[in-house]
Amino acid sequence: MAVSLDDKLVVAISSRALFNLEEENAIFEAGDDTGYMKLQLERLDVPAKPGIAYSLVRKLLRFNDDGIQRVEVVILSRNDPVSGMRIFRSGVANGISILRGVFTQGRAPFGYLRALRAHLFLSANEQDVREALSAGFPAARVLVESVHASDAYPNEVRIAFDGDAVLFSDEAERVFQKEGLDAFQLHESSKAELPLPEGPFKPLLAALHRLQLAGNSAMRIRTALVTARSAPAHERAIRTLMNWNIRVDEAMFLGGLPKGEFLREFEPDFFFDDQTGHVDAASRHVPSGHVSSGISNPH
Repeated sequence: MAVSLDDKLVVAISSRALFNLEEENAIFEAGDDTGYMKLQLERLDVPAKPGIAYSLVRKLLRFNDDGIQRVEVVILSRNDPVSGMRIFRSGVANGISILRGVFTQGRAPFGYLRALRAHLFLSANEQDVREALSAGFPAARVLVESVHASDAYPNEVRIAFDGDAVLFSDEAERVFQKEGLDAFQLHESSKAELPLPEGPFKPLLAALHRLQLAGNSAMRIRTALVTARSAPAHERAIRTLMNWNIRVDEAMFLGGLPKGEFLREFEPDFFFDDQTGHVDAASRHVPSGHVSSGISNPH
């Protein structure tokens, strides 16, 4: 039987999103490809330390602990194949099982997402993330300066999502930015029973929902919607999730309050938002990623 990833949650992730490679990356960004490869080879037996998305990946892979492969994590990296050896070795040293990787030696790797049928792409490279989103894949730029995830919930994968332009389309956000808060509230109240169009991260939320239903007695998923919406605009968001037949465990309608302190209480392994201000503030409390989609992120 041919090998397939069709029945798995597939996460594609860059080396820098998974491991702390900032010292090495500084050499790469300076244009010294040879020096970068030399340093990686010299450190072949020195495991890279966990990076910002490590906790998310490690917990998702625990859904495979009972012998059923429900989650596949694939390294998708601009690294060269030699550096890729260190990445695989670092995975082993850090206790995570990663079997597949694509290393493109400086070329954009996002094109391989279609072959992988990825449900999520995490990278520190903004252009790669934009291209992935344009191709229809949930993708976020990992803020490597984020704090690391809490270890308070070892048996839960905890993920927080913004609503508009992330789980939902930016339809309502466009009204807000062009016409103001009152017009936004009126727009959403009048369309409360009309589901919002899907946003770029709806496929990931649906895949997480399927993973939760597939079951693993040792692990569970806890999700949160963390949005600047407030009543009465909350109703359309809730009804949209109901229409999708997808449940989130927590919903925070903050009416413009800063999200950071609420996220600190939720303690997610990762938070996704489309607005740089929200993501930058959140990164001081939790691992965060910027979703460069919608009206707030013009190309």
